[in-house]
Amino acid sequence: MTYMPMRHCAGGHLFSRLNWGTEMNEHLAQRREHSLETRSEFHPLVYKAAIGFVALFVIAAWVAFDRRSDIELPLAMVSVLLLVAVFLPYLLWRTWRAAQARPPTLRTNRGFRKWMKGSTQVWQSRLKNSDAAIDMLLPLAAVALGLIALGIVFDLS
Repeated sequence: MTYMPMRHCAGGHLFSRLNWGTEMNEHLAQRREHSLETRSEFHPLVYKAAIGFVALFVIAAWVAFDRRSDIELPLAMVSVLLLVAVFLPYLLWRTWRAAQARPPTLRTNRGFRKWMKGSTQVWQSRLKNSDAAIDMLLPLAAVALGLIALGIVFDLS
């Protein structure tokens, strides 16, 4: 916190103290905006898209490859593995979020467009939020859509 010198005026100390409080409020508001811009978490819509791609992968695997009776067990194991891969981080996130102290008057969920304009802290650098979301969702989308394409090729042959 920076030291703000008291400015004395002819009218007394009251006006100078009110002006000092306004300057401090502006300074704190700027710091809060800056900290909101560099958060290290994804928007909830990005997580929902990731879960959607994993579900699409499981559905495409069952639809495309469930042709014989001996393939059901491996498909079930892959489905359980992906369910655990999605469900465990979700439970950990819920537990973490329940333990966080959130101010009751501030909204913690910002709009998606406003979130995309900010930046995300990753390891020791910053990424634009849009780039971080693409980096997270692109492999999931490629696998899910690739499996759909593979299923279409198997159906056509």
